[in-house]
Order: sequence, then structure tokens, then C-alpha cells
Amino acid sequence: MALLKDPRATAEAAGARRAAVLLVSLDQESAARLMAQLDKPEQERIATEIVRLEASPPDRAEREKVLREFTQYHLSQQAVESGGLRTAQSLLEKVHEPQEAKRILANVEAAVGKTPFEFLRKADPESVVGFIADEHPQMIALILSYLEPHRAGRIVEGLPMAKQQEVVRRLATIEPTSPAVVEQVEQALQGRLAAFGAADIRETDGISAAAKVLNHVARSTERVILEGLKADEPDLVEKLRRQMFTFSDLERVNERGIQNLLKTIDTSRLSLALKTASPELRDKFFRNMSKRAQERVLEEMELMGPVRVVDVQAAQNAIVDEVLRLEESGELIVEGRGGMDSVVL
Repeated sequence: MALLKDPRATAEAAGARRAAVLLVSLDQESAARLMAQLDKPEQERIATEIVRLEASPPDRAEREKVLREFTQYHLSQQAVESGGLRTAQSLLEKVHEPQEAKRILANVEAAVGKTPFEFLRKADPESVVGFIADEHPQMIALILSYLEPHRAGRIVEGLPMAKQQEVVRRLATIEPTSPAVVEQVEQALQGRLAAFGAADIRETDGISAAAKVLNHVARSTERVILEGLKADEPDLVEKLRRQMFTFSDLERVNERGIQNLLKTIDTSRLSLALKTASPELRDKFFRNMSKRAQERVLEEMELMGPVRVVDVQAAQNAIVDEVLRLEESGELIVEGRGGMDSVVL
């Protein structure tokens, strides 16, 4: 059953934001007088939006549009606040007695402090799959972007294979979503699951989110998804691979894997790649090398002098490519990748 949008809910959320923009564009006394004319539920809704303005501030065009709509009020020519919890608190304290203002503010903080789809974090992933499997891939991607990677990975694994690829594609390319839309989707889900939750504002790094999810699915599932995407979007797959495993992640490679890796890379490339490596990662390589090989690498690093960052990154990327090849062939193990496929019994 697909989720349907409720135009009234969207209009109500937009109206609350316009009111919040108006109030923070006024001097606080004028804003407080306007706030006093509202009933308490309206005050809470608008105070919530005022807090949200801190994360999603109105631009000049939005402010001017709101001010034009309310020309009957005495508006200041310059905004005196940018929103945030402190602004909401100040306005509420001007309208109510201290205890009542504190109570309303507590409700506001609770509303904006929760993570979207929090109720799904407590549900069994297999149950969630059955709950959302028939939704549009974009809807599923939005939901997964707010879940922990390991939980989202298990959900992706449970989806039909054809939908897995499309969901990962949309997750990797997802853009910041309107709080009103997130809230609308969440409320629709809550209505069907009889759970609880609240909207939040969060910008999602789609590539990073998708990479983390893929790192928690079985390796066989990961391969099928990436191979399916590669035909149409090779650049996207390359970005995902770069996010899924970086040079610093070599600290999670087992000792035997490092030894196998050292057999396949030349000293010059390793010396260049280690230029910006952490002391811990350098030590990991050095303790798996002979004393003579270690001295050769250190000597090359010293002799090469200053190097371009782009050259170091190229050397590191080449080594990462080799790591992924060795992992694929089973000659190297990266801890924490591949879900249950990576567990050694």
C-alpha cells in the first residue's frame, strides 16, 4: 500500500513556517504580542518551527515574501534573530508565566530532538521489510537514510533483487528532504504501525549513507547490487566503492592480508601512500615487513621530500583497489565488512 500525501498537513506545516519566519523578522516585543493572540497548540507549532529555522534558515527571498504578506503589521526593516531554541524560549517567556513557558518549551525540544523514523529502529528488520517492501524506491531510500547502517543493510537484503539496486541508487543520490515531507511520511507510517516519532531536519550525504548500508549487507548481495548499478552508472559505483573502503580502513585488514598485500605493491607506491598515513597504519605495515624492507620504505619517504596531495591520493587509491581485489579472492579479510558473510566460524 503506497503512502498518500495529505495536502492539508503540508499546507499546515508551510503556514507554521511562514508564521515562524514572520516572528523572527519582528522585534521581540511585536512578535510576543502576535504570539499572545494564538492558542497554545498554535504557539507550540510555531515555536517548534522557530527552533527548526536554526538548521534551515529562511533566505532573503523567503523573508521578503512573508513580510509582504503581512504588511498590515509594523515590521522591522532588518531581521533581529535567526531562529533557534533561545529565540523560541525568549518569545514564550514574554507570553506566558515562567512555568508554563518552560512546559511548552519542553514539548518543543522533545518534538525537534527526536530522530525521524525512530520507531523503526526498535522494530525487527525482517518485519520492516514486509512493512515497506511495496513502497516506492524513493520512499524506501528516504527511510533508510535515517536508520543505522547495519539495520538498513539488513532491510536492503530483504528487498526483492530488482528493487535493491534501485533503492541503493536513490539512496546514493538522495538530496536534503523537506522536514514537512519527512514528517508526512513518518506520520503515515506511524498510522499503519501504531508507533511514535517526530520530524527532524537532517541533510543526508547519500553516497556515504549508501556506502555504509552496503558495508553491512552480505558480500554476495553487495556484488549483485553494484554489478547491477555499474551497467548504467559506473561513476556512481566508483564513488560508492571509494566510500565503502578508504586507505585508513587498512587498519581493519588482518595481518595475513597485509602480508599478502605487500607482495603485490611496489615500495615506491607504498612509500608515497604512507606519507599522510596515521602512525598506527604505518606501524601495521612495518611490523609485517622485514627490517630491510622497512628501512627502504623509510628512506624513500625521506628522500622524496614534499609531494602533491593528489599524488598521495592516487597511490592510496591504487592500493585500495588492490585490497578490494584481494578481498574478493579471499586472500585478505577486512573486519566489519560484509554482514554475516564475513564471520569466520
